[in-house]
Amino acid sequence: ARISATSPCPCAASQPDHTMADADILILGGGIAGLSLASTLAREADLLLIEAEEAPGYHSSGRSVTFSHFGIGNDAVRALTRHSRAFFIDPPEGFGQLSRRMPALFVADDTSLDALDQLEAITRSLSSGVERLDPAGIAALCPVARTADGKVVAGFADHDGLKLDGDALLQGHARALRAAGGRIETRARVSAIARKGDAWQVALEDGRSFTAPILVNAAGAWADRVAAMADVAPLGLTPLRRTIIVVDPPAGADLTGWPFLKSVVDEFYLMPEGGRLLVSPVDEVPDEPGDASPDDYDIALAAHRLSEWTTIDPPRSIPHRWAGLRTFSADRVPVAGFAPDAPGFFWLAGQGGYGLQTAPAMAAIAAAAITGAPFPAIDGVTPEQILPGRL
Repeated sequence: ARISATSPCPCAASQPDHTMADADILILGGGIAGLSLASTLAREADLLLIEAEEAPGYHSSGRSVTFSHFGIGNDAVRALTRHSRAFFIDPPEGFGQLSRRMPALFVADDTSLDALDQLEAITRSLSSGVERLDPAGIAALCPVARTADGKVVAGFADHDGLKLDGDALLQGHARALRAAGGRIETRARVSAIARKGDAWQVALEDGRSFTAPILVNAAGAWADRVAAMADVAPLGLTPLRRTIIVVDPPAGADLTGWPFLKSVVDEFYLMPEGGRLLVSPVDEVPDEPGDASPDDYDIALAAHRLSEWTTIDPPRSIPHRWAGLRTFSADRVPVAGFAPDAPGFFWLAGQGGYGLQTAPAMAAIAAAAITGAPFPAIDGVTPEQILPGRL
């Protein structure tokens, strides 16, 4: 049944007359967290999503390399990633193709063999596509991996890695939201948030305001600031900057079949995309919420690590570079649940660098909490790991 502002709701103590509210649910933030939840709930409630920028997905969600693999996060994150794969492989009608297979190749030097063994064991428990590789096998899969001089001594490939289409994912959720009657307001910067009776009132800088009994805080790097505006205790979320540079491949190289290549220690990754290579030093630099831009040092570090882990010389030119903010909770597990200190205020935050690859699972968890449905059956994840009260 649709969530109604005139009937009891399992997620709020009481609700105002619907004539006094502009929606059943307001969602602040049009990244993958807010959009995926909005499209999930739009047929159940009168829903309004508010996004500060000109289009959804402008910040972190639109700047991700959008590759789904098990070499990131902790056990809970890997469980969310595994649960979400079905959505990407067989998406709902109207989304189109969201993914294609691309191997994930994890490599080690002499100092990181134990870490490689540990990650391989974890990945084998989650994927049937794992293959241990010696230097010759690594070079056959990724010709530029630096195996000849002994830098790269071992590795494994997960042949079931998924290259996601981030834009198709964002646009698919936006279409699904609108088709179900939901609304999206862009260029809508919040100036104030207040509790008015049994509803939340969100005022915008342009003078408009909207009210709803349920307010979802899916504001990414700004989530703690949104909470402060609403006089809700923050969760201690930390935005960390991640840098990507784009470089040309070696002359004459055929990138067909190249994998996502990552050092098992968080120093470097490389991914082919559009005839060029995306390279990151896997940096995590504390930053303030905002329109992140890459630092010269991190750009140089990415180029240096490219030459450390591959046979590619440091690039003479870098056609493109960017940075995004990856926002983490203290335990690096995403958060979904009602604030213990504020009725009707719902947290959907802390999705870190795995927001896209865990979005289907997190949307299902959040939707269940808001509608009062049972916690979804996600092997390896419990409500206690996700709820904001743990923080």
